[in-house]
Amino acid sequence: MATQATLPPGPKGLPFIGNLLPFRNDPLHFMTAVQQRYGDLVSVRLLHHNVICGFRPEHVRYCLMEHPRSFHSIQSQGGNLRNLLGEGLLTSEGDFHRQQRRLVQPAFHRQRIEQYADTMVNYTLETLEGWQAGCEVDMTSQMQQLTLRIILKTMFNIESREQAVTLGRAFNTVIGQAPRRLPGVRGPLARLIGNTTKEQMARFEAGRAQLDAFVYTLIQQRHTDEQDQGDILSMLMATHEGDESLSDRQIRDQVMTLIAAGHETAQNSLCWTLYLLAQYPGVHEKLLAELRTVLHGRAPTTKDLAQLPYLEWVMNESWRVYPPAWRVGRQAIEPIELDGYHFPAGTIVLLHQWVTHKIPEIWGDPENFRPERWDPTQNQKVPQGAYFPFGGGPRICIGMPFAQMEVRLVLATLLQHYNPRLAPNQQIVPLPRVTLRPRYGMRMILQPVS
Repeated sequence: MATQATLPPGPKGLPFIGNLLPFRNDPLHFMTAVQQRYGDLVSVRLLHHNVICGFRPEHVRYCLMEHPRSFHSIQSQGGNLRNLLGEGLLTSEGDFHRQQRRLVQPAFHRQRIEQYADTMVNYTLETLEGWQAGCEVDMTSQMQQLTLRIILKTMFNIESREQAVTLGRAFNTVIGQAPRRLPGVRGPLARLIGNTTKEQMARFEAGRAQLDAFVYTLIQQRHTDEQDQGDILSMLMATHEGDESLSDRQIRDQVMTLIAAGHETAQNSLCWTLYLLAQYPGVHEKLLAELRTVLHGRAPTTKDLAQLPYLEWVMNESWRVYPPAWRVGRQAIEPIELDGYHFPAGTIVLLHQWVTHKIPEIWGDPENFRPERWDPTQNQKVPQGAYFPFGGGPRICIGMPFAQMEVRLVLATLLQHYNPRLAPNQQIVPLPRVTLRPRYGMRMILQPVS
């Protein structure tokens, strides 16, 4: 079928480098502006590559849900995430990925996840014991330590607060010093574009080595103990594929993936939600009223969550405004067609939660943080593919139910004790890496709940 052009419209950019600089330096602003100017399917040139950006729900459905086997994740094609996580769930492909997902899935069954609720609440209460009314805390650091402690205990039966602090620092080093990769760009050119110094690479490698040492030591201890502790690590070590058990490297890749993804998503979700509640005091008061009515000051349980619909709407809306993953990348492994354009195998397609979650034609008033839009009685129709904070299709985040329960339990516990307010004289700016982190942290003053 003939098409009107070889490629969709898009910004030409500069000679040779194309749109490299704005794409790398401020991708959130750049992609928003590109969609507003050029439409819903856009071609963006990065050096000699043409990257296709799809912003409509139908593009999301096509790539993630209807034709998932026509694509590979760009995370599996190399780069920092694969360098850190190896052949884990986020970075593996094909039959191996499906086999690994089946292997890990039992740890995230609903009945098993509900057993983690007490740990989530108790660790939150322990965190609050270290806080004092009127004090200022770095909420990014506090939430990272809390979510790391939760994932270490629930997944690997590790209770050490000190290990959570140490691992948090190592993850911050790896994320902060990692070179910025571009889709489809490999080798020395990728390192040049990443604008990474030798000192930064050295810190990146040191952080990764520290994380590796922790995980391999943990695996070796389990080999020595030979006891089934009933956690996911015991399950991984007892698994056999045919006549062979998983290698230490395979176990390491899954453990590293679960630790990294398990705390990063929840940490950022909690920080951005507290930020939004501080910006919208009316929403905060409405949520607090629901918590008072249902909980009467006691700690929440999983049974309470069904009676806390506004809390669920607050989280849904927070993930719309600040999605845990701000974009999803796929590389076609066979010819594909989008909106009448034909693209060959090897084409990179980027789907942008940051942009799609804010299209006025879909959301009406996307600039407003309005949890009521998730009230089913409001009859707001959200097309499938318009909202995908955890991805979609067969590669949807396996830990999504875990994160959904965790953030609601933590918030319901925290907000009954403190009303965090933003400290003055700071910039709150999202940092788009694999996830959206607050670029400069987030200092908050702990006001007691009256």
